[in-house]
Amino acid sequence: MSTQGIAAPISEAMTDDPERFEELVREHQAMVFSMACRYLRNRALAEEIAQDVFLQLYRKLPTLESSEHVLHWLRWVTAHRLIDHSRHEKRRPQSPLEDAPEPAAAGDSMGSADPLLASMLRDLVAELPENARVVMILRYQEDLDPMDIARALDMPIATVKSHLQRSLALLRDKLTRKKGVGI
Repeated sequence: MSTQGIAAPISEAMTDDPERFEELVREHQAMVFSMACRYLRNRALAEEIAQDVFLQLYRKLPTLESSEHVLHWLRWVTAHRLIDHSRHEKRRPQSPLEDAPEPAAAGDSMGSADPLLASMLRDLVAELPENARVVMILRYQEDLDPMDIARALDMPIATVKSHLQRSLALLRDKLTRKKGVGI
């Protein structure tokens, strides 16, 4: 079976039926947006990044081979767009208003019954280095196992596990020191 035969259903979604591309976007937009929103903690910026990712998908679609390939590609592109954005922002001087936190969405407690703890965890995760932050989001928000994260980021599995171990230890230590909270 040729690669072109596998790619036909995905590329048809773009070239033959725009409604099928819209379905593809609807199917994956929550995942892309939530990754961006958790990473950036800015809804407007997350929407912009998500829109850019789907524009890239529209252009790249003829080369993607299956729906699994699309999902993998979306996670990979989203993660790398977020890391690139963070690196770019570090080089740009910021005004004090840009440091103001985005208001939390209703019901957004990261699955915790304690909104203060959830807020502290979001703040601490936001302080992690770019790669570690993306790994944590993919692991605990997207519920991917380390092997899937390694594939999604084109990163060795040992590096993913190392990011997870170091990040969790760092979060535990900071939470304990900050509020005497143990997790």
